[in-house]
Amino acid sequence: MPAMENNAQFVAWLRSVAPYIHAFRGKTFVVAFPGELVMAGALPVLAHDLSLLHALGIKIVLVHGSRPQVEEQLGLRKVQTRFHNGLRITDAAALECAKEAAGEIRLDIEGAFSQGLPNTPMANAAVRVISGNFVVARPRGIIDGVDLEHTGVTRKIAHETINAILDTGALVLLSPLGFSPTGEVFNLSMEDVALSAATALRADKLIFITETPLMTDAGGAEIREVSVHQAQAILGSGCLRADAAFYFEHAIHACRAGVPRAHMVPFSSDGAVLLEVFTHDGIGTMISAASLESLREATIEDVGGVLRLIEPLEANGTLVKRGRDRALSLPERENG
Repeated sequence: MPAMENNAQFVAWLRSVAPYIHAFRGKTFVVAFPGELVMAGALPVLAHDLSLLHALGIKIVLVHGSRPQVEEQLGLRKVQTRFHNGLRITDAAALECAKEAAGEIRLDIEGAFSQGLPNTPMANAAVRVISGNFVVARPRGIIDGVDLEHTGVTRKIAHETINAILDTGALVLLSPLGFSPTGEVFNLSMEDVALSAATALRADKLIFITETPLMTDAGGAEIREVSVHQAQAILGSGCLRADAAFYFEHAIHACRAGVPRAHMVPFSSDGAVLLEVFTHDGIGTMISAASLESLREATIEDVGGVLRLIEPLEANGTLVKRGRDRALSLPERENG
């Protein structure tokens, strides 16, 4: 009996995720994660989950952070960390640390996606990871009289090149470093690169895998699904921690720039990305560019679903049973 129950649960689950698989095939997801995820040893599991999304036909652009790794490198070199308004002042020594940290993490990511052990989610995966100088950046300059030196901001994403790579079936990796037309290197924030990439690529989803727990509002209620307007009000209330607010702000900007959905998912949950993408309620916070409760006129394709909604109500007497030609008055679909 337990085996039969497990089989039934598996079949029911697989059928329940089928609509998501159909909907997301060929779509572009920008998935960004902080250096804390790597420090926590969660990179191999993330690679397993993203390789599954890749196998289902989802195009993946991966953006990694490196803040704790940069801090570690600065500590080893006994270099004092300096910040201004939450932004790292990247002097020459800090830039070298940022470059070294990014290179190390890039190799770790490539190694994680190169696994192919039998009896693991990576068996027969053969995911190819492509990285390069896809991010054009500029210096942030002087703010409040403080020169941020090599700290920069994303200026342009080579979206045409990235899309061409995605069309070959490869995964694209972006580091939090950008380059100027004169060859200068700038230290960027992972959130800025992810936002710019999602916007330039017209991604269907921007997913931040965060070190922060599930976000809550001023009353302690979990923030699960909100519109851009609701999210802006929450951000303005000041109830979010600084790190959570930073993610929240970039997610709002992404939706305002045309990304339909932005998600913030704690990496402390095993299979966080899969649960967020393939379950109705998800496990994180989702911001929607459009109203979550929008109405539209039904079409002929909706007949089956409408009938399934009506029939139980007719059976229990809530609705009066009548002919289907009267119960359904739907417009015909136009050709083309």
